[in-house]
Amino acid sequence: MTAVVDWKNGANGQRFIASFSGGKDSVLALYKAMKVGKALGLIVMLEEEGKRSRSHGTPPDLIQAQAESIGLPVYTAPASWADYEEVFIHLLEDAKKQGAEVLVTGDLELTAHGCWQDKVSSIVGLKLGMPLWEMDHRETVEEFIRLGFVSIVVTVNLTLGMREDDLGRTLTLAFVEELVARGIDPCGEGGEFHTTVIDGPLFKQRISVHQGEIITHGEYAFLPLTLDHV
Repeated sequence: MTAVVDWKNGANGQRFIASFSGGKDSVLALYKAMKVGKALGLIVMLEEEGKRSRSHGTPPDLIQAQAESIGLPVYTAPASWADYEEVFIHLLEDAKKQGAEVLVTGDLELTAHGCWQDKVSSIVGLKLGMPLWEMDHRETVEEFIRLGFVSIVVTVNLTLGMREDDLGRTLTLAFVEELVARGIDPCGEGGEFHTTVIDGPLFKQRISVHQGEIITHGEYAFLPLTLDHV
């Protein structure tokens, strides 16, 4: 038997580092992994200039606020797509030195063999944990909502059924029903949309954010979020 069969339960009883986007899938995976293992921190890759995350375009201070509310350190590094893998591996190596045994990710759909996450974790000598792997997409997002997590739609692909007026909406069971009726994957696994999580059972306090002006770029529309400073 291969290690692939353990992906879903890879964090069980293990010390882990979690790849973190601040969106619903990474937060739900972290929640599930923390129920069965010991989280050491969060890995967030930044764009070259270090002003936003590579995955969801989230500003570092918002990522930091999420991490502080969850109670975990966050490890960031800027990278281009050209050196992304090399930089990510360096962060994994640092995490291993801190005692990490497993890399946790929020992926649902990965092939059983030859996936990038398995490749980079294996290079470093870490196992792979994916608590959401092969879960039904609708069941995944509905579990996330029923647990009490609050997330805001911050990016939409306008060519995949999403609209500008979807930006800023909170994921609810009714919204999931609407997305399904519109023929959209309610998990956004095809790149239809991304979210930012601002509250839920992992958070010690809600993240208070201000919604900026919508930005459109090609087929995408973005809703910038900034921290409310009180």
